[in-house]
Amino acid sequence: MDPVRNPFAPGAGSQPPELAGRDEIISDADTALKRMLVGKHAQSQMLLGLRGTGKTVLLNTIENAAEENGYLTSVIEAPEDKPLAELLYPKMQQVLRKLSLIENAKAKTHAAMKALRSFAGAFKVQIGDLSVSVDPEPGVADSGNLEYDLPDMFVAIGSAAKAAGKGWCLLIDEVQYLKSSELAALIVAIHKVGQKQLPVIFFGAGLPQLAGLSGDAKSYAERLFSYPKVGALDEEAALKAVRGPIREEGEEITDGALSEINKITEGYPYFLQEWGFQSWNTADKSPIDASDVKNATNSALKRLDDGFFQVRFDRLTPKEREYVVAMAELGKGPYRSSEVAERLGEPPSKLGPRRAQIIDKGMIYSPQYGDIDFTVPMFDDYLRRNWELGGSKS
Repeated sequence: MDPVRNPFAPGAGSQPPELAGRDEIISDADTALKRMLVGKHAQSQMLLGLRGTGKTVLLNTIENAAEENGYLTSVIEAPEDKPLAELLYPKMQQVLRKLSLIENAKAKTHAAMKALRSFAGAFKVQIGDLSVSVDPEPGVADSGNLEYDLPDMFVAIGSAAKAAGKGWCLLIDEVQYLKSSELAALIVAIHKVGQKQLPVIFFGAGLPQLAGLSGDAKSYAERLFSYPKVGALDEEAALKAVRGPIREEGEEITDGALSEINKITEGYPYFLQEWGFQSWNTADKSPIDASDVKNATNSALKRLDDGFFQVRFDRLTPKEREYVVAMAELGKGPYRSSEVAERLGEPPSKLGPRRAQIIDKGMIYSPQYGDIDFTVPMFDDYLRRNWELGGSKS
């Protein structure tokens, strides 16, 4: 069928044509946003899920909802090599510049700008063109300890936002890449504005280990946040995610084709988009049927192998590759760390640092003590298709 009209566009963070199966998460976020603005308690949220489940798409949706509700929003992706203070500084300054235009907030905004100047000096943030034309405020956000200074900044911004009749919504993707000290400081800052009933709310997203990392950083994090799980879609939502966009284009897909797509993809949103995309392009005419889906599978797998999976595998060292291939050769996860060690013929204690490095790279996680699994759905299938023990192409 006409590829120009193909409604599917699989890609990292790309908005799907049909955001199916996430109504409860979106509704809960919208309620929290509304409650915060009217001065009622609302939990910040950490969205937890594997790669390709649509966490980034949900953050984008929540950002739009926040703006519609009158919030100023700041969006950050936490890279592995940049300090949180450096990431937050321009976002905080941008929010304060917007608040400074509101008459009722000018005094509070000026105080927050002075605190921001102190913050920049304490953390040696390269200000560049984003200079703050105020003097620093001695004793506020200037200790150089992020766990003390970030709460000062959040309180200052929250106070200015409250005076303006606004809210501040901070959204951070890939939160698991924050250092432990940075995550702790962020948790303390969110806790502080909550205690003062200031209109600041946080939405984060990350891999499943994020809940444990947050609890390790600050024990009260489990009460401070809600942790919605963003997983595979159930069958009804998965079918809707594929059939809906096709019907929007005036075309059809058979029940058999939908069933085949759901079976292959296991309901994971990214893969639903990929198979929908390839099936549309493979089909000669409507309706798309099961034979079209089967013919599209080789193209879908090749594109995933060459892109989605390969770029992640390329981040691993030869020894790390050897480890994940050994996992895949054991079959479907989760896997016992001891079984992986046995397959590699090495003691588990020796493999501990290697396993930790792979976890740090976001390739595997520990769903419970002693177990490990891949953060990328179907990654084990990719490894079995393409690699053999030792990291060589099969």
